[in-house]
Amino acid sequence: MSSLETNSVKDDQASGNKKTISLPISRVRLIMKSSPDVSSINQDALFLTTKATELFVQHLALSSFNNGSGKDTNTLSYSDLANTAQETETFHFLTDILPKKILARDYLNSLEQMQEEEEADY
Repeated sequence: MSSLETNSVKDDQASGNKKTISLPISRVRLIMKSSPDVSSINQDALFLTTKATELFVQHLALSSFNNGSGKDTNTLSYSDLANTAQETETFHFLTDILPKKILARDYLNSLEQMQEEEEADY
């Protein structure tokens, strides 16, 4: 096989791979390059990272949907994602990124209680 034919086969494979993912590869590359530890990115590593990210997001969304309150209305809400992150050990590392939403009034009340408890200790 000549080098021209080899390049043509590689191009066909690369275009076939691009069809199997829906996340933009350029954005994933940009995120990967933002790390100071990364100097260059292999195309195969970029594709696999993009595909793995896509599969992870699908798994998170499916788990959140199945455990969430939107089954009846066929919707997925932020609170479903936050509950899944908090209640499922696999996704527990996301609790800082997906915190449960609380009302400002509730947050201010909890701050007041914490301050009262601190003053009572002194």
